[in-house]
Amino acid sequence: MFTFIDENGCQVELSFKENQFSIKPNHVLVFVQYEGKWLCAINKKRGVEFPGGKLEQGETLQEAAIREVYEETSVHISDLKWFADYLVHSEIPFCKAVFTGKVERIDPFVEEHETIGMVWLTTEELLNHSKLSFYMRDEGMKKMLQEVKQLERQW
Repeated sequence: MFTFIDENGCQVELSFKENQFSIKPNHVLVFVQYEGKWLCAINKKRGVEFPGGKLEQGETLQEAAIREVYEETSVHISDLKWFADYLVHSEIPFCKAVFTGKVERIDPFVEEHETIGMVWLTTEELLNHSKLSFYMRDEGMKKMLQEVKQLERQW
């Protein structure tokens, strides 16, 4: 278990073992790497971040991950693998499931709701980008990037 305080002052618990929290995930976050670069959405309000969002009624976590990535980036993904859960102790606590996925196809980007595009970034570019979303700058994100790199070697 990895614990840290995010930029909003909330305690966050990050676990790389499934079902460690009493609150079930109702949000998703997806790490997609292709040709050595990470897929990021450009959120109108928050900035550059990994694609993700909330579950819709009747949707599984995997279905939400696939839908959110497509809606935010126009990238079709497959081969989803659960990677981590993190619990944010905000005023109303919530849990996010983190997945990795593989690119199946990239469609031309069509602006949707809160995103204005997508960008592919190397790990170095990602860690040093000037317009990262608040959650992309925290210690939990750095820890997840380290862990996903180790998992990639096993896959």
